[in-house]
Amino acid sequence: MLAYIFGVVLFALGICVSVALHEAGHMVSAKAFGMKVRRYFIGFGPKVFSFRRGETEYGVKWIPLGGFCDIAGMTALDEVTPDEAPRAMWRYKTWKRTIVLAAGSVTHFILGFVVLYLMAVSMGLPNALIGKAQIATVADCVHNATTDQQVLNPTCQPGDLAPAKQGGLQPGDEIVAVGGTATATYADVTAKIQPMSGPVDFEVKRNGQLVHLTINVAQVERPVTDPNNPQGAPKIVKVGTIGVGFPSYLHYNAWTALGGAGMFTGDMFAQTWDRLLEFPERIPAVVHSIFGGERDPNTPVSVVGASRIGGEAVEAGLWPLFLILLASLNFFIGVFNLLPLLPLDGGHIAVTWYERVRDWVRGLRGKAAGGPVDYTKLSAITMVLVLVGGAVTLLTVTADIVNPIRLQ
Repeated sequence: MLAYIFGVVLFALGICVSVALHEAGHMVSAKAFGMKVRRYFIGFGPKVFSFRRGETEYGVKWIPLGGFCDIAGMTALDEVTPDEAPRAMWRYKTWKRTIVLAAGSVTHFILGFVVLYLMAVSMGLPNALIGKAQIATVADCVHNATTDQQVLNPTCQPGDLAPAKQGGLQPGDEIVAVGGTATATYADVTAKIQPMSGPVDFEVKRNGQLVHLTINVAQVERPVTDPNNPQGAPKIVKVGTIGVGFPSYLHYNAWTALGGAGMFTGDMFAQTWDRLLEFPERIPAVVHSIFGGERDPNTPVSVVGASRIGGEAVEAGLWPLFLILLASLNFFIGVFNLLPLLPLDGGHIAVTWYERVRDWVRGLRGKAAGGPVDYTKLSAITMVLVLVGGAVTLLTVTADIVNPIRLQ
């Protein structure tokens, strides 16, 4: 129980640090361009303490659920003093304002990458997402099995070699093609082999060289869980196998970890974008779970739910899962915050570039620049989006309290 509480608190602290650094990204970039930053605070609500350095007030507030960076003149509607007016943010060039507005999300991306890099050089990165088809182990033999235990611990007979061992495959070989078809991941290799039997050409990368081997694929019985009845007895099916195992984790040194973490980051970006596109269609399942329905593990979670999962991961000793979850949350917040919707940073970026394109078109027509956008005309749309966002947050928090997603 103490480990669970420690995990929840640690994950929540990680989120607070991420948000604080998000706002720091806005502040540092704004100061670099000469904009006036009035205040930088961590948290909301009543003030705990503050101090002033130069022209900026720094402080902490009691509710650690966010933070803010007050830049003078973020929009033309903001009131500025006469001495602030020349340094008002809206007066700066479009590209400078874009960098300042995007700096928060970029900070999240950097944080996510740093977490993955540290994982890569210490405990390794999970291969489940990258799917590298590099052989970790070659079995002594393969045979029919009706249980998972029999698959993992085969009873080998003298001279009964696994096809991979008989054909010359070695740990460290990377399978790049099966039967003339390229295999980018170990899932591709498995899918290609399963319906096969008999001699098959394998192309592997060994010590930087491509090697062709002929492997006699064996058809054996294996237990397979029915996805429509996961609690039922597994079905016994015939599948092709060669007797190799792929690594659960990929390990790197300090240099190669840059590429490994970069590749993993790209895959997580793709998955984050997919989850965002699926977000609206999964909301009904969240509502269903609140009223007693089974909670789909693929439904959105709030910060509360993510912290609970983080606590369970620590309690179970699954630190890689804890760190992956923290990295993925940073990527999600960063991408979400760049959506072109007010009051998100992406909405302000969209307005900034609308002004730039509009003034360019007006210039082609011989007209003067149109000036800053009147945000009061966008207030109704902004309020609707705030209400929708608040409702979704309330739904996910409620679901994470009454029917949370659990690791077990």
